[in-house]
Amino acid sequence: MKDPRVSSAISHWAPRFVSNGVLLADFEEVTASLERWEDWCAAWSRRAQLHEDLGRDSLRNGFRLTAGEHLVRAAIYYHFAKFVFVQDPAQMRAAHMKAVECYSDALPLMRPPGERVAIDFSDQQLFGVLRKPKESNCPVVVMAPGLDSTKEELHAYEDAFLNRGIAVLAIDGPGQGEAEYEIPICGDYERAASAVVDWIEERNDLDAERIAIWGVSLGGYYAPRAAAYEKRFKACI
Repeated sequence: MKDPRVSSAISHWAPRFVSNGVLLADFEEVTASLERWEDWCAAWSRRAQLHEDLGRDSLRNGFRLTAGEHLVRAAIYYHFAKFVFVQDPAQMRAAHMKAVECYSDALPLMRPPGERVAIDFSDQQLFGVLRKPKESNCPVVVMAPGLDSTKEELHAYEDAFLNRGIAVLAIDGPGQGEAEYEIPICGDYERAASAVVDWIEERNDLDAERIAIWGVSLGGYYAPRAAAYEKRFKACI
């Protein structure tokens, strides 16, 4: 009999996993193999490793686009391996760092490619990923993830903007993603958002007069709050 936590995860998370890049066949196979919640992170990490290996093999053989696709998928699987797996922080963080590694390795292979960026914030740094549809003068949308989400999970939403000539800057805000270990989560997200806008204004390839902010889940609270306080945002989604 399945652990009720596993059953709950399957029933509640399937649409999110699949819409954000998990193959339905992988979701069904991995979750069917699970009986205990304690095995969740390891099971998803094993399936992530399969896609990571396919990606690295493809890269060695010169198939860059295929390599990038597999590495992005591996990153998403590692992310969902660590997703709310809070009872084992060491295992959770190890899976998270693999997600960051795979996604970072995929950045130059994407179309358009991505750039890992660091943004100064309160004597520390927030990390993000910038992707641009062209080389210069791009309007940009800042993408804010939810409570247990990360910048890597937002990959599935980016093409809607890139295909319309808008750059995307997905960030891990305070208490999110890479920042969750050292920087506490904060309700006054506008402080982080203002730091991001300051960083955008220093770039000569982004149009600082056309900045929007987008958010999902908790980010759906952060985005309008940031837009209310930070007047340099011209739109909010």
